[in-house]
Amino acid sequence: MKHRWSGAGIGVVIALALLIAFGGIRYDGFLGSYNILTVLRYNSMFALVGLGMCFVIMTGGIDLSVGSVAAMASVVSAYLSPYGLLPGLLGGVGAGLVAGTLSGLIITKLKILPFIATLAVMLAASGTGLLLANNQSVAVSYDSAFTTLGQGNLLAAFKPEWIDGDNAGWMGTALGLFFNFPTPAWIALVAYIVGSVVLNARPFGRHVLAVGGGEEASRLMGLPTDRTVFAVYLISGGLAGLAGVILAAQFGAGQPIEGIGWELFAIASVVVGGTLLTGGKGSVFTTLAGVLLLGLIFTILNFENGMGWISLSAYWQSVVRGAFLLVVVILQSRLARTAPA
Repeated sequence: MKHRWSGAGIGVVIALALLIAFGGIRYDGFLGSYNILTVLRYNSMFALVGLGMCFVIMTGGIDLSVGSVAAMASVVSAYLSPYGLLPGLLGGVGAGLVAGTLSGLIITKLKILPFIATLAVMLAASGTGLLLANNQSVAVSYDSAFTTLGQGNLLAAFKPEWIDGDNAGWMGTALGLFFNFPTPAWIALVAYIVGSVVLNARPFGRHVLAVGGGEEASRLMGLPTDRTVFAVYLISGGLAGLAGVILAAQFGAGQPIEGIGWELFAIASVVVGGTLLTGGKGSVFTTLAGVLLLGLIFTILNFENGMGWISLSAYWQSVVRGAFLLVVVILQSRLARTAPA
């Protein structure tokens, strides 16, 4: 039951640093503020579903429903957006919590395997989203402040004018990144800080890792096993709902089919970050590094397409994602066999 960084966790941080250095050297504008902020804004949604998936996988479970739940939540929040930011936010997160509650109850009360339970919830959420949206995108209201959750920059109003000047220098550039830091990225960052504190400094975090290390042993030790398992699926559903809110706010519409494949991105990010698929070991912040690593790989593919050396369609992202995940799982398996008992 470990929550310290593993070798794979350290490796993903090193790989992320090398990828950033490679991109900065090879591509003009790669380390420019526009590209950095765009990557952070877009990948904040994947960071949130990845965080929820991290807690689920640390218990030895899996949540296949996060993409469909996010899509459904985006539709709910879009319908509520005319009433303001708070109703849209609460509606989307609430939809995610309902889905997470359903998954948790099926797993803990009916004793259905997480794979089957969350597959059923995935299908239900997907169908619900399509029914609510009538199989089309649902436009959000721009008359309320709802879109600031996805398109806004939280501190932009406090940015000094000299930062945008021609002679701002490196300090002005750094401060510009800070004041222009996207609102969705702030949300994701706060979520990861809270998640890290919960995992490393609260009893719940120890319970999560204990359940992943051995559910039956945890039950014999008197730990609240079912409550812990239920809680991680509730967290995963709520974070997926929040990602759906940001999806609707960022793109201006609730999109009932947008979440396809998000669960695979989340699983890949968690595993690349060093969390074992068998549970009992993992780290919150290396999961974030895994999200950024995968996001940057796709950004580099786009930059490479722009240079004209290669021409890869968007479908290659799925190929790269699957191959990357397979390699990491194989490496994890080999390391687990050779690790001392």
